[in-house]
Amino acid sequence: MRLVATPEAAALNAHVVSFLGLEPQYREYESASYVVLPVPYDATTSYRPGARFGPAAILAASQQVETFDDELELEAFSAGIATLPPVEPNAAGPQAMHEDLYRTARRIVKDGKFLLALGGDHSITSAFVRAVQSRHKKLTVLQVDAHADLRSEYEQTPYSHAAVMRRVNDLGASIVSVGVRSYSVEEHRFLRRNSIEMITARECQSDDNWLDRALNALRGPVYVTIDIDAFDPAYAPGTGTPEPGGLDWYQVTGLLRLVAAETELVGADIVEVAPIPGQTTTEFLAARLAYKLIAYRQERR
Repeated sequence: MRLVATPEAAALNAHVVSFLGLEPQYREYESASYVVLPVPYDATTSYRPGARFGPAAILAASQQVETFDDELELEAFSAGIATLPPVEPNAAGPQAMHEDLYRTARRIVKDGKFLLALGGDHSITSAFVRAVQSRHKKLTVLQVDAHADLRSEYEQTPYSHAAVMRRVNDLGASIVSVGVRSYSVEEHRFLRRNSIEMITARECQSDDNWLDRALNALRGPVYVTIDIDAFDPAYAPGTGTPEPGGLDWYQVTGLLRLVAAETELVGADIVEVAPIPGQTTTEFLAARLAYKLIAYRQERR
């Protein structure tokens, strides 16, 4: 029988490394406001594999993250952060994996928790958006990414990481993309036909109003998906498809703080961390970023 992450499974898997290495009273599922879901899956990776090792690396790096946030002057972990066991890959294929993830996430959302998923390749996001939509119908997805991911399909599957935002569009969610700097002619045509707000990485450098543009395009509850390749490879080299000319730490965190302050942030994921042996830069950045997301949301609450 395949493991599907549930609160019961969490209780039976005490060996699971918890996010931030919190004391037991702060990682109980029942009382936690936040749930971290590791998804070690990269079956649709098309260049350098290894994102399946991302969640474990991020959780390990999180043990070294200070729980006091110097920017906000608070300790956000007191809201409770539960870590569930990883969702095992489904060998039946990407569509079957999508359904597994949807069922797991749907229960977390139904329990009133804030879902924070750690990937894994980017294909996992559409399942989580679908689950969050079960509670928040008029959803906007803020995509922070180097790539548009709007292909109709890629390598014979519509559930590819390169098609994930097309699936999100199919779900009826609005999309706002930030940091993109690589996409195909097919995606270019799709963007022109559809009302998708895209703020490229170049515009983040040249347009002083890019943050206002992003914020003004968000409508209703917001789900954030962060592909780690949105960052310039100088900051996050450990990813499957690095692209030059990316964002920096303060651009991304500045955006997230505004979004958390001005909108209803209802779920998130961080994906495409593919660790480089002997180098922990990318997974530590991702761990800090995950805690920043929680802290920014707690600042408002």
